[in-house]
Amino acid sequence: MIYPKIPLAQSIIEICLSKGITTIIISPGSRNAPLTIGFVSNPAFQCYSIADERAAAFFALGIAQQTKQPVVLVCTSGSALLNYYPAFAEAFYSQIPLIVISADRPQSKIDIGDGQTIRQENVFENHSLYNANLQEDVSATNDLKINEAINTAITQKGPVHINAPFEEPLYETVSELSVEVLTIASANVTQTISIEDVSEFATIWNNSTKKMILVGVNEPNTINEKIIDAFAKDESVVVLTETTSNLHHDTFISNIDTIITPFTHDDFENFRPEILVTFGGMIVSKRIKAFLRKYKPKHHWHIDSWRAYDTFGTLTNHFEVNPNVFFDVFLPLTNVIESNYFKQLDAVKALRKLKSDIYLDKIPFSDFKVFEKVIKCLPTNSQLQISNSSAIRYAQLIDVHPSIEVYCNRGTSGIDGSTSTAIGAAVSSYGRDEKQTVFITGDVGFLYDSNALWNNYIPKNFKIILINNGGGGIFRILPGHEESPVFNTFFETSHCLTAEHLAKMYGFEYNIASDEASLATSLTALYAQNEKPSILEIFTPTLENDSILLQYFKELV
Repeated sequence: MIYPKIPLAQSIIEICLSKGITTIIISPGSRNAPLTIGFVSNPAFQCYSIADERAAAFFALGIAQQTKQPVVLVCTSGSALLNYYPAFAEAFYSQIPLIVISADRPQSKIDIGDGQTIRQENVFENHSLYNANLQEDVSATNDLKINEAINTAITQKGPVHINAPFEEPLYETVSELSVEVLTIASANVTQTISIEDVSEFATIWNNSTKKMILVGVNEPNTINEKIIDAFAKDESVVVLTETTSNLHHDTFISNIDTIITPFTHDDFENFRPEILVTFGGMIVSKRIKAFLRKYKPKHHWHIDSWRAYDTFGTLTNHFEVNPNVFFDVFLPLTNVIESNYFKQLDAVKALRKLKSDIYLDKIPFSDFKVFEKVIKCLPTNSQLQISNSSAIRYAQLIDVHPSIEVYCNRGTSGIDGSTSTAIGAAVSSYGRDEKQTVFITGDVGFLYDSNALWNNYIPKNFKIILINNGGGGIFRILPGHEESPVFNTFFETSHCLTAEHLAKMYGFEYNIASDEASLATSLTALYAQNEKPSILEIFTPTLENDSILLQYFKELV
């Protein structure tokens, strides 16, 4: 076996191995050579080389998103480390475990004008669950910090930073380890809640006729079926889900904006819940957030093992347990009471469905029409990754088959790494169960993260559906849009770029569609071809998309 000669590098690698942390994403560099040599030389580690650190970090995020296990990122010193920050912040807000190990120069070389040096210690402090600033010499203190960092990533589900200073020479190797590491097992966290903890809340529940359950970003297949059934049978409960909630039942409302956008003041007052229960991550719908901030419930309970955001300015209780643990204790204490809360909303849902179908049948080729067709054609039992901005918002308006798992970087809601995340998720899924991964994205997000395609590990069955409307179409929907050079250049970022040459350069199959007929043909061909990854680029009319979408909400009543 080959080991790096530098003892500190040996310690880091051996502690990772002892904890079963074996997925390593490495960006090339010199200062991190001891780590690179050690990880790559040990067949126990699965190592990936991704040159662009920003893309590498989101690629790692995608893998960790799927495996629920920490992924290690390794980079050289200097500005390389800063390129991890967008994905690091996303991991923090989405509760995804990442371990950043940055090579650094010794402290004596910092701020003296040496090349590729910055102040790396605590650089992620605002979004890091733990910062391990190591000393150059091996020590029990260093081992404790490394253990604490890794254990924190495992137990608290988030990003941590280990900063390791190495002095030259960096490339020397040995055939025997020179260290004995200290390994501290991560604590097994058993989450419990008692009847006494929830009995007073059950009393409040049993005296309320309007209960709303709002589910944000949620992992597939995590909520027990008996809990879902209990929600569905209670006529005083309305369950609102989003595409990213991965929670399905015929009685649930999965297209929130379609339901509430046409509401009048009286409708909103009637819809106001007495109790709001939330679980899961971030909420996409701006309209439901605006509604709950204005028409506040008396009680807002959030259920999450780690944190609770007061998104609506109404939070009254945070139950720090898994939702299944909470509801297993809570639901047996509740009673079914008479209420027309669900019945009224279900009638609205049926009307909206009728009006929506009529509208979609008559609209011309546009972003909205494309999303309808694309989502309906997704393979069952596949994984759907969606980029941010208008893509995820259109997806909220179309029903997704319950067998399809849906993911989107909603922690920070940025466009910067959606493609890289989707590729990381596809690599992980392909390696485990060969699940088909489809990524739907807009043109600006795709172009912004085009280095994501500079990746030698993309599965053959990975599909990108790129909707190109010539700019940032979401800005035409937001208030303040007006046709002007300032708007076109600085907000919409109008362009005439396509993915054709990128596809050729990176070895993707490439096809285009620009109307319903070519879209139908191209979608069939897209899923029939699995010899290499594919891009289907769909061109939609820049100037018509916003008016078609806005008119939709007017015709729902």
